[in-house]
Amino acid sequence: MARRPASARVLAVARGDQPGDLLITGGRVLSPATREWVETDLIIADGIVAGWNGPKREALQVIDVGGAALTPGLIDAHMHLESTKLWVDEFVRTVLPLGTTAVAADPHEIANVFGIPGVAALVEAAARLPFTFGVCASSCVPASPFESSGAELTARDIRALMDEHGAIGVAEVMNYPGVVAGDPEMLARIATAGRRRVDGHAPGLGGPQLDAYLAAGVESDHECTTFDEAEEKRRKGMWIFIRQGSASQNLDALIPTVLRHGTDHVALCTDDREPDTLLERGHVNDCLALAVAAGVSEIDALVMATANPAEYHGFTELGSLGPGHQADIVCFDRLAGFRPRMVWQAGRLVATEGRIVPDAVPSTPPPDWMCRSVHLDPAPDGDQFRLRSGSTARVIGIEPGSLTTRSLVTDPSGPGIARLAVVERHRGTGRVGLGWVHGFGLERGALASTVGHDAHNVMVVGAADDRGPDAMAAATRRLAELGGGQVVVDGNGQVVAELALPVGGLMSDQTAATVARGLDVLVAAARQLGVTLPAPFMQLSFLGLSVIPELRLTDQGLVDVNAFELVPVTV
Repeated sequence: MARRPASARVLAVARGDQPGDLLITGGRVLSPATREWVETDLIIADGIVAGWNGPKREALQVIDVGGAALTPGLIDAHMHLESTKLWVDEFVRTVLPLGTTAVAADPHEIANVFGIPGVAALVEAAARLPFTFGVCASSCVPASPFESSGAELTARDIRALMDEHGAIGVAEVMNYPGVVAGDPEMLARIATAGRRRVDGHAPGLGGPQLDAYLAAGVESDHECTTFDEAEEKRRKGMWIFIRQGSASQNLDALIPTVLRHGTDHVALCTDDREPDTLLERGHVNDCLALAVAAGVSEIDALVMATANPAEYHGFTELGSLGPGHQADIVCFDRLAGFRPRMVWQAGRLVATEGRIVPDAVPSTPPPDWMCRSVHLDPAPDGDQFRLRSGSTARVIGIEPGSLTTRSLVTDPSGPGIARLAVVERHRGTGRVGLGWVHGFGLERGALASTVGHDAHNVMVVGAADDRGPDAMAAATRRLAELGGGQVVVDGNGQVVAELALPVGGLMSDQTAATVARGLDVLVAAARQLGVTLPAPFMQLSFLGLSVIPELRLTDQGLVDVNAFELVPVTV
């Protein structure tokens, strides 16, 4: 897709016949194409870069940046808004000061709860913001036949998201076993993309199975966790999105492929970042800093956060500050740490000195109907959380810093093992899946959340002792009262911390700072119960995602992802 031609006024400003809206002088402009810094002025008109140095430029406003580095706006190659726990307007207020002006977002979390109406509401809200919010059409709602979601999207629905709601491509195809096996429905969903991109989700996939996945039309993957996996996928022409989220952090393991082979077919992404991570570490700018610390040059890191994601996703007006491109400009006084001094979006100053410009981002609240999505009437009692298994059981083993798990076969009464449950919350079926998990460190009480990727049923982890089931029941009841969120319950069944997430049971209607403080309180309360994981609620939320190896739990039961089948808990 070619860039849209500029208006007659922009051409006149480019020629020097008319004054522009903004002239930025004294900067070093990044040229991703030639991998260099160019000392040049930028003249901007109607939100477009009209030209560089040339005839005497005049503009309504002139800003001298005093030798600062000017880069295109940063682009997140793959993320989920819902994982930030922020509605779209507050998310934009949070990341614009960090230099992010565009994202490619898969809204499959909200789609799993509400279907197309939920995605449409998100698209409508985002359209009024100073931000490029590229929505991909969710391809796996639910992620697999083993998950019970609030809605289902067929190939026809995916086409409607592109044709009627402007989706930029097909979002991550998580049901890779179905694709590899040639499932007609999965292939039909991929085919809806036409000339648009098809994102992948294939952790650990290699050899002939990867060949089949690529041949089916999938083009990218953000689930690589090892250097060898990334190397094979790049060699076979696949785009690799290097992920650095709150729980899953793969940058250090994957950066060597960039150091060895360069930046072609590589971009940076956050996938799932919680608000405390955004406020403490940053967004894409944090990925940049980590890449440079790992040995990547500043220019190469910036290419992976600007030109490359723009190329992949067809953001033809972004990723460069050449004439004709949208004036999404980030000004860095120094590149160390990648903390911007100023950010312009479409030629308008939206952030300065780490703060959003007042009134730059209008309020676009979610519709009221999105705050009524938790259906637990009645909520399960303690007896429904009591799992009696044999002396040898299949146990989900958590891998810290990764979303993958191990399939352990061990005595469930052993040290470090806790109870795990998934409660169906969309259709009031009362169905509860039960299992065991190792690695939380939970010694008493329970943690529960309505954030449970990707079907977003209630995820509950409880102590293995006799009071654990009652604590799990108390936590689930409180979630029903809140209308969604995350809670911590002590060994006596008392709620000691909670965070309401009323929007689809996934997001808050509060500020990022408020949500981050709530998360801090939750994690501190979990620590008092013995939890040792750095991001326990993020880790808990993925224990129900039945397409990431090796072992998962859904409301339907225990899933052996490698065999792609339900298996009994007791061996």
